[in-house]
Amino acid sequence: MFDTMTLTKAFGALCGALLIFLLGGWAADGLYRVGGDGDGSRSYVLIQDDSDAADEPAEEVVEVAFADVYAAADAASGERLWRQCAACHRLDPGAHAVGPSLHDIVGRPIAAADGFSYSNAFAELDGEWTPERMSAFIENPRQWAPGTAMAFNGISDVEDRANLIAYLETIGD
Repeated sequence: MFDTMTLTKAFGALCGALLIFLLGGWAADGLYRVGGDGDGSRSYVLIQDDSDAADEPAEEVVEVAFADVYAAADAASGERLWRQCAACHRLDPGAHAVGPSLHDIVGRPIAAADGFSYSNAFAELDGEWTPERMSAFIENPRQWAPGTAMAFNGISDVEDRANLIAYLETIGD
């Protein structure tokens, strides 16, 4: 039943299948590859006419101080924003999830929640969570604390950050 000829044919079939698989991958790579890590050149060029835009003065961006926005913050709006945080954080005292409990966070020392293992990025920070620090952190967590394990991208709108912090300030003792 299993003579040398049958084993040779089976081995040849496996080698042939592997060859077809490798050639198929090579052909697909040649057809669909755009360049090194997606940095390839485009097959088309977009021409943008900026002559009208250069004649008009640029809109002036007014930077609003966080303290002013925070003074007018609405905690009820912040409660709706809390849903983004609730995936990883809890509001009950000592109830940690992926992130630490945010109960009584405003005014608490940074990386001081009992029973939570902070990343090195937070363990090395000093000070306490003021509304201004929280705003800077919530805007871009990875920039504020490089090396943080927090995967959240941040909230860019200053009013949303102020509302969220106002809500968190109501959760405490």
